[in-house]
Amino acid sequence: MTRERPAYYELGYGEDFGLTALTERLSLPGSGTDPTTALRCVEELADRSEGEEAVELGEDARRLLASELPEQVLHVVWLGSTRHAFDPVEHGMSARAWLEWISEASTARLRQNKRSYTPPPVRPVRDAQSCQAVVAELRATAPALAGTSVLPDLVDALEQVVTVADGDLGMRLFLRALKAHSVPVPYEQYRRLQALGRQFGIPAAVVHDRLAIIWPPVSTTSRQGIGGDFGLSRLAGLFTAGWHYRTPRAAVENALTGDGYERPPGSEAAVLLEDTRRMLDSGLSDDTITVLWLAATDRGYNIDERGVGGREWLEQVVEVCEEHLTAVAPAYVPAAPTKGTDAGDAVLREIREMAPLAAGAVISPAFRPLEGTTVMEALEQVVTQVDPDLGFRLLLRTVEVLRLPLTEEQYARYEVLGSRFHYGEDHLLFSADHLVQRT
Repeated sequence: MTRERPAYYELGYGEDFGLTALTERLSLPGSGTDPTTALRCVEELADRSEGEEAVELGEDARRLLASELPEQVLHVVWLGSTRHAFDPVEHGMSARAWLEWISEASTARLRQNKRSYTPPPVRPVRDAQSCQAVVAELRATAPALAGTSVLPDLVDALEQVVTVADGDLGMRLFLRALKAHSVPVPYEQYRRLQALGRQFGIPAAVVHDRLAIIWPPVSTTSRQGIGGDFGLSRLAGLFTAGWHYRTPRAAVENALTGDGYERPPGSEAAVLLEDTRRMLDSGLSDDTITVLWLAATDRGYNIDERGVGGREWLEQVVEVCEEHLTAVAPAYVPAAPTKGTDAGDAVLREIREMAPLAAGAVISPAFRPLEGTTVMEALEQVVTQVDPDLGFRLLLRTVEVLRLPLTEEQYARYEVLGSRFHYGEDHLLFSADHLVQRT
């Protein structure tokens, strides 16, 4: 961390805040450009979260006021962050006077909660390494930003905020300028900006939202950056008892929104689509696919009770995935199938070692029970006829559903397999770690 106080996400922020939230709001279409509207926006922002957001708004303004930045720099940075949506100078106010008004309005709101409130001394972030990293990113974007802004001194002004006033606020104002001017940001630079944001305690959404990211093709990155489960096994886990959606289709649609901030839009849909197509293109029978689904969901969604066959259900999943990809990643091209046959024997050994324990277990014993032995036989077919990777993920789901104990030796072998399949570090932690019988 580059700050002594808690990170912004620890304070409850999930979206932009403070002065940069104000500049974003003022730049939205229809926000108005007159002083009355701008002042109302300040008061409304300060009033959010029962006045708590006035803390960050006021401190941001005071960090700039406490610096030695000249009036011209403050004015340029303000205009660059709002893209000229509201120019205080045009209304007889200097940029410094405008910042003072923001500080005073924030203090007034906080005194509604505590009459004796006095703003604490500003705590600027001047960590040399972090500030230099922000400057490096700013300079890398300088040609594109200069080419889209009518402010010739914007890049220099932002750099002065970072180096003279505050690295944290400078980073956020830099992001606002990129967004306000719709500057395309290459994916690799975006990842660096996210890493910098974490150093400052900035929520990932503050970096991501409304940034014009140049995403790589979905088919080449769909599984990058995944920490936990994914694809068909993840979808099944979301359908365990207690899923709350009006229709199964709505539940699938919601599952496809799990791309996160590190992956291109459509990544989750691509992974699920690839898993599902592998199943459908295999020689697995309709009954076997039904068994696998019922087991992996712990009968959370009983397709057999609704007269839906396993293949029919997967076809419905495919349809939702394709519609989603058409909407968010129209250039998506399915990745060439990569069947990990070299790991097939190892996965089969793990299934067969677990089979005796599964033989004494039943899924949904009180309602149309499903024998563990039947599930294990179906899993073997996935490994040999579909894909060892998918077979292993469905094994993990079955072990979790049946709550089968694992030895430390088994878990160590699972970790090796997870590494071979390039799973994220949290995959086994969430699915199997709690089942290990540790001595």
